[in-house]
Amino acid sequence: MAYELPPLPYDYAALDPHIDEQTMHLHHDKHHQTYVTNLNGAVEKHPELGKHAPEDLLRNINSIPEDIRTVVRNNGGGHVNHTMFWNIMKPKGGGEPTGKIADQIRRDFGDFEAFKKQFNETTAKQFGSGWGWVLWDNGKLTIATTANQDSPLMQGKFPILGNDVWEHAYYLKYQNRRPEYLAAWWNVVNWDEINKRFDQAQK
Repeated sequence: MAYELPPLPYDYAALDPHIDEQTMHLHHDKHHQTYVTNLNGAVEKHPELGKHAPEDLLRNINSIPEDIRTVVRNNGGGHVNHTMFWNIMKPKGGGEPTGKIADQIRRDFGDFEAFKKQFNETTAKQFGSGWGWVLWDNGKLTIATTANQDSPLMQGKFPILGNDVWEHAYYLKYQNRRPEYLAAWWNVVNWDEINKRFDQAQK
């Protein structure tokens, strides 16, 4: 297989009470695994693609053979988005941002509370399934959403962080209360990893 499901970097119950253990099992073992399985199935039809990182498949989505392009877009996106998602969370995370990302948030949004409010409000309004993103775009941080598993990489933008607002990410615990999930999510954010992604984005 060209692509594999990465292990969770912490225990399934480690993000309780903000994200429950059952959600983590279903989200990682079932949903993310399905994206990986479907991506591998598509790439088997064009084996030369299997040597490329999944991020590169998305960056070059328009050059992917048409017969598998939609499958790669949806499942490659799902794989890349979720791989990032597990890593930008950690047990006992959250709190105020630290390091360079903290300085940049102050520059672009005034303070962390204003940034968080804008992110949560923008992401809560994403109609149907999708993601809320913080992107590094022309020398500043911007907030955006995408539908389904679309990745900002397909538009040539680098996601510093993203939050999954597909219902499978929160429905067992929060039901239809998406804003409550968005507010709770900041308690598990891994600022060290987000700073690494911010460094990567600037390169």
